[in-house]
Amino acid sequence: MKLKKQFITYDRGEEHITVSTGGSGFNGMIRGNKTAGIIVELLKKETTRDEIVDAMFEQFDAPREVIGRDVDKIIEKLRSIDALEE
Repeated sequence: MKLKKQFITYDRGEEHITVSTGGSGFNGMIRGNKTAGIIVELLKKETTRDEIVDAMFEQFDAPREVIGRDVDKIIEKLRSIDALEE
């Protein structure tokens, strides 16, 4: 899976913003925290859910199950606005 090209991202320190540039069914932006931003940035290249979880596990001192739930929430949100190529 990968973030569609119609979406751009912007990092504002503790806040991460994903914006639709048009051409998708979603017109707006999503604001997320730094963790969500890392997940979205990983989705800029072709990757899998498990690869994202592995990368997050290396960066954060948290149980893999908790990281997996967080990754799943972000992926589902991006799916809901049709932001992912799968």
